[in-house]
Amino acid sequence: MSKTNPGNYFEDFSIGQIIRHATPRTVTTGDASLYTALYGSRFAVQSSDAFARAIRYERAPIDDLLVFHIVFGKTVPDISLNAVANLGYAGCRFLVPVYPGDSLSAQSEVIGLKENSNGKTGVVYVRSTGVNQHGDVVLDYVRWVMVRKKEPETPTGHDHVPLLPKALGADSLGDAVPVLDVDGFDLALSGSPHLWGDYEIGERIDHVDGMTVEEAEHQMATRLYQNTAKVHFNQFTEGQGRFGRRLIYGGHVISLARALSFNGLGNAFHVAAINGGRHVAPLFAGDTVFAWSEVLDKAELPGRDDVGALRLRLFATKDCSCVTYPGKDEAGYAQAVILDLDLWVLLPR
Repeated sequence: MSKTNPGNYFEDFSIGQIIRHATPRTVTTGDASLYTALYGSRFAVQSSDAFARAIRYERAPIDDLLVFHIVFGKTVPDISLNAVANLGYAGCRFLVPVYPGDSLSAQSEVIGLKENSNGKTGVVYVRSTGVNQHGDVVLDYVRWVMVRKKEPETPTGHDHVPLLPKALGADSLGDAVPVLDVDGFDLALSGSPHLWGDYEIGERIDHVDGMTVEEAEHQMATRLYQNTAKVHFNQFTEGQGRFGRRLIYGGHVISLARALSFNGLGNAFHVAAINGGRHVAPLFAGDTVFAWSEVLDKAELPGRDDVGALRLRLFATKDCSCVTYPGKDEAGYAQAVILDLDLWVLLPR
């Protein structure tokens, strides 16, 4: 009997299955520094203990997307080691702040299975939950991933797609943010004068800057999250595959777009929720990522007058500036689009 883990294939999953994922991870200031080195994120709350304490955090919290990636990485050996592609996300909520020294672990529940018509793959839907050392749920989300079948010639009969929310309501946001002392939110130090009330529904923001992806850094980032998906690391196998190259982890694209969004959304310090998202096209080393956002909605949070929420549609493109706002229309996505992400962010009021 082999002692190694070949990963789960589509046939190995069943609806209602609960999977506890290995390797809990203590998050450190070293992780936060490396995350900054990889993406250049400049949001003041996550960058400075002094700034964070001035608005009533215990200290600078760990970047929300670093928390997401660490929890996501725990799930990969069990869910997507044999994935063709990660397809999308829904209903992602950040529920408790994470600080250096906190330990994160994860588990997933299989909530849907649908075999593809080609018989070679199927889509697995899971709800994954990250908890800290106290058992507090810090994050939960749904994702769906295309996974290879072990026996393509044998139908499974799986055909269940779960009903997922299109967007989370404002009443479900803000749990990971203490009640802020807004007077302590220094706009000179935060790098932007624009508060929640300065944004309008329908407004479009070209984030201007671009960032070229290097082979070494995207692999370093993925290893930081202990994400073991073969498509990101193994050129020997991927060189014989569909693209002939290693794919860049989709979460790397999300973090690049989020970091680029600082230019125009510098006070959007907290990602409160990810309503949905799609990796429209693959990204490879050597490509340059740009981003732009559209304000889809604004919301006050019940019982809170310190922060307000913006619902954004964040697009990322490759090798194409966003001055013309390339996105999606009736004909489909513009050729350069690689990411379409719907998220709620919080800003001081």
